[in-house]
Amino acid sequence: MIPLRTLQELQDNPAWAPILMIALLAALGALVANFTARAVLRRAAHRTVVPRAMLERTRTASAFTAPLLAMQIAWQAAPDTLGHIGTVRHVNGLLLIAAVTALVMAAISGIAQGVIERNPVSVDDNLQARRIETQTRVLSRTAMVLVLIGGAAMALMTFPGARQLGASLLASAGVLGIVGGLAAKPVFSNLIAGLQIALSQPLRIDDVLIVKGEFGRVEDITGSYVVLKLWDERRMIVPLQWFIENPFENWTHTGSEILGSVFLFVDYATPIEPIRAEARRIVEAAPEWDQRVFAVQVTDATDRCIQVRVLVSAANAGKNFDLRCRVREELVAFVAREYPQALPVARYLNDNREAASAPA
Repeated sequence: MIPLRTLQELQDNPAWAPILMIALLAALGALVANFTARAVLRRAAHRTVVPRAMLERTRTASAFTAPLLAMQIAWQAAPDTLGHIGTVRHVNGLLLIAAVTALVMAAISGIAQGVIERNPVSVDDNLQARRIETQTRVLSRTAMVLVLIGGAAMALMTFPGARQLGASLLASAGVLGIVGGLAAKPVFSNLIAGLQIALSQPLRIDDVLIVKGEFGRVEDITGSYVVLKLWDERRMIVPLQWFIENPFENWTHTGSEILGSVFLFVDYATPIEPIRAEARRIVEAAPEWDQRVFAVQVTDATDRCIQVRVLVSAANAGKNFDLRCRVREELVAFVAREYPQALPVARYLNDNREAASAPA
């Protein structure tokens, strides 16, 4: 910031009066031009989602960038012999770099938000929408990080003693710098993992995953970690790099449709056809069933009972879970009500041979 002593000297120096007036008028003119241009662009883009979202996100940043740019032009036009003009140019330049960086980041965020709004995941068949949302979120956040690094580097390069540091930071924003720091920098490692996830998409927003034995849905993908919303409302935070290096289950990788099983353990004497008919009646009456798959089979037989599997399908994992619970509850009630003897029992053979041979 400009020191108070310098500000006092600027006010006392009569040569600064016209320059300050020109800079003030330039700033006011830039604000008016920015407001007018945004109003025209909003009217032209009110029916298009992406430009409208970008204009909304850049409103604040553009309000700072326009006057700072106009003032910087005024300072550059001032004579170099004017006292403290170098300091004023430097401070205004730093503020302008920060404003432009914020403006570019806001524009990237607005474009990403517009793309996501154009492809809502609220529809039933949302595989393509989830793919687009995942790529958009990861790539936009990666681009924003690179823009932030570039802005910080440019600000540092305005200081003579920090130009080398700024140049190094700017070089690290390149692809070669990221790859070179992959082994030593966890941030860059997660950045590369985020790009891999965005391009190859082993997981997407709203995918259903099994990670380390936990069932959850992908709630968010940031630049360094994935947020899983578990079935009991807990949140599981997993680094991006973990998904590149470890296997995990993705139940919705190619589609949200899924199969589920319900197992019953009944006695050998249990009639299967009544159970099959009752299971079909239950499934056909259930709104969660998508009418793709239904089967009732005896899938195992042990020394004590037989295992009956009911296979059902649903449009997604949540509906399939509810459908399996419905089928299990109603089949257990049916068997207990209609065939109580079908419940598994333990049989013991009472050997009375010793009692028969004993003397009376």
